[in-house]
Amino acid sequence: MLKFIRNLTIWMPLMILSGCSLSISTTGASISNETKTCKIAYFQNRARIINPSLSGIFTDALRDKIESQTPLKLVTGDADVSFEGEITGYETQPAAITGDNVAALDRLTITVNVIFTNTKTPDFSFTKSFSRYADYSRTATLQSVESGLVTDIVKELLEDIYNQAFVNW
Repeated sequence: MLKFIRNLTIWMPLMILSGCSLSISTTGASISNETKTCKIAYFQNRARIINPSLSGIFTDALRDKIESQTPLKLVTGDADVSFEGEITGYETQPAAITGDNVAALDRLTITVNVIFTNTKTPDFSFTKSFSRYADYSRTATLQSVESGLVTDIVKELLEDIYNQAFVNW
C-alpha cells in the first residue's frame, strides 16, 4: 500500500499537468472516466444438457458483479459497454480414472460464449468462449452437489470475464 501511495504522489502531478484522465479502482479494473453505463443481456442456455436455472443464475451474478465492482450504471437501452452471449456447454464426464478403469471423480464443465462491446474503447471489445469446471466425487450424484458446483464455476467464469473486459491482462 505504501508503494502505491508513493507512486500515486509521483504520477498524480504528472497526470494533472499533462491533462490525462486517471481512473483508480480497488478491484484492478481500468474503466475510463467516460464509460458510465453497462447493458447486460440475458444469457440463454443453448447447451446440449439444460440446467433450467443456470441462465438466470449466470445473468444475475454478472449483473451483481458489475454493480458491486464497477461504478457503471446498469441500463436496458444503449450503453457504453455491453455483455451478451449464451451458455454453450454444460456437461459431466469422468475426470480421474483409478487403476481398475473406474472413474474416481466426475467433472462438471460450463462453457459460456461472451460478446463484450466497448463503445468508448473499441480495442477492448471481444468475442470469446470461457470455460471452467469443478470435480466431484463419483460416490456423489450430480443432483446432490450441482448447486454448489454451479455457484463455484459461475464465480470463476465471472472472474475470467471481468478480467478480460476491465482489467485488460
